Amino acid sequence: MTLDRRGFLTACSRAGITSALLPGVLYTLAAQAQDAVPAAGAENKTLAKITPEMLDQAAALAGVGPFTAEQKKMMLEGLNDQRDSYAPIRALKMPNSVPPAFVFHPGPAAKVVTECTIHGGTREHHPEEEPAASADIEDLAFTTVTDLGRLLRWHKVSSLALTKMYLDRLKRYDSELHFVITLTEERALAQAKKADEEIAAGKYRGPLHGIPWGAKDLLAVKGYPTTWGAGGYEHQSFDEDATVVQRLDEAGAVLVAKFSLGALAMGDKWFGGRTRNPWNPAQGSSGSSAGSASAVAAGCVAFAIGSETLGSISSPSTRCGCTGLRPTFGMVPRTGAMALSWTMDKLGPISRSVEDCMLVLEAIHGADGKDTAAAQTENVPMGYDDWKKLRIGYLKSEFDAPEALKLAEAKPNETAEETKKREAGNEAAKVARARRDYDRRYELAALDKLRAMGVKLIPVELPKLPYDAMVPALTAEGAAAFDDLTMSGRDKLLTEQGPEDWPNAFRIARFYPAVEYIQANRARTLAVRQVSALFEQVDVIVTPTTGEQLVATNLTGHPALILPNGLRGDDAPKAPKVDDGDSDDIGGPGTPVSLTFLAGHFQEAKLVALAGAYQQATGFQKVHPKLD
Repeated sequence: MTLDRRGFLTACSRAGITSALLPGVLYTLAAQAQDAVPAAGAENKTLAKITPEMLDQAAALAGVGPFTAEQKKMMLEGLNDQRDSYAPIRALKMPNSVPPAFVFHPGPAAKVVTECTIHGGTREHHPEEEPAASADIEDLAFTTVTDLGRLLRWHKVSSLALTKMYLDRLKRYDSELHFVITLTEERALAQAKKADEEIAAGKYRGPLHGIPWGAKDLLAVKGYPTTWGAGGYEHQSFDEDATVVQRLDEAGAVLVAKFSLGALAMGDKWFGGRTRNPWNPAQGSSGSSAGSASAVAAGCVAFAIGSETLGSISSPSTRCGCTGLRPTFGMVPRTGAMALSWTMDKLGPISRSVEDCMLVLEAIHGADGKDTAAAQTENVPMGYDDWKKLRIGYLKSEFDAPEALKLAEAKPNETAEETKKREAGNEAAKVARARRDYDRRYELAALDKLRAMGVKLIPVELPKLPYDAMVPALTAEGAAAFDDLTMSGRDKLLTEQGPEDWPNAFRIARFYPAVEYIQANRARTLAVRQVSALFEQVDVIVTPTTGEQLVATNLTGHPALILPNGLRGDDAPKAPKVDDGDSDDIGGPGTPVSLTFLAGHFQEAKLVALAGAYQQATGFQKVHPKLD
């Protein structure tokens, strides 16, 4: 049985197609257009033959053609054969952990990184005199990793006491903030006892020894579920710890919990609810490193590990007022972490200070022999002496006053419904502009502070490239990573099912042409080269956290440090009644704002040097939410 035009269009509608897409269109359309064909994922399908009429429609969807009758005749046999080639590969049932046979390296030229710098010269040089002990261990909840480490080293507090304190706080505040998926209590208590024994015996492993931490629940931990925050994966587990978990174990750190993430690393909604912002629990924490940022901000763990593909460390760090480090792509191995995009996924720390991030990065960086994208960064120099010698740029247009707001005007013969929609859109635009104008004060104050520190700011601009047009390549990789989820129909188990959520995005990605995927990655090569050229002019770039740079630098793999940059005042625009999760600037009075520092590939030392100096000069990292 062949498909007629009506059946073909019905199949398009079922697939949710709204824009020009692909070649693989032919496979799905032929499969879905016949009621007699088994459901997606069933074995031994009998697919309809591709017809010239189907080819005409597919060509329109893919934005190619039109083809002549002779051309279509020549194409049909090859198209049917090509479609048949999908089945044996799908039959392999490849797990999420299997990467493609290509590797993204972010450098502008092909080279193996053998040396890089990890931290800067801003580490606080604490005197070695005996630190003061606190009478109430709860007073240490918001203490930095550096200071907790000194207390442990001087035997002023035990790892076991710290671990129990943080476990108690996690249990106490989880009912309001919803940041815990799994407590690793038994494992944590055993690790803490071991750490205390080793420290007492003089076997000190370093600054993370005995420090409690939490993992975003896309990191595998043997003996515990690894849920990826997604319905249908609640009981998933793996028999080996992720490389990052292994390295933190080796550093003596104590894993107390696995934290929430938006389902399959999108947003802050997971199968257990929505993770909340400690500064304003009526709002979400943003995501997808939702629980990691929320728990750190709430003083429920000393540091956490998050991940970022396109904002998942930056956004929750901004919303929750944390310090987040998104390392250079390839700096930290992702073995044992859920894959969303093999060419964009990055793991990094979320903590209370730049120095804390630096200490964690020192423990987790470097190739592991398994993640083929992880760079060889062993035996690295560990310091950058003088941040005042750095050339500091800023993205001038991002700090400039925006253009005058243009509101939609009434159209002739406008209906009442159209008027209502236009007026609502105009009001939303006014509110968004008011928030942007308010937050811009903090960004300009940051530039003034840097100048007061003696920094000569050099204006720079991002290269003019279509960064957003490259993002569908990410979704295509995600659709491949979760191919079985879509093909089996289990995507209906995910909590969120809107037009922007993964189930629909993965279905649409099935129609993204292979040629366009390659073209998008060629465009990324241009972006890598041109953005990298900026760091030949300057060493570090200061920028607002939002804006085009967030997409651009995730595509190019450049590192970023996100810092809290103050709290909005009582005069700030009020937060909306409903948090749609789309913006990080809606917190309202008393909520944090952020600032971002960027550097060249594997230049974390320079990045940390300046950002650490700014953080020490402002002290914004010392402010924390009042939870009780």
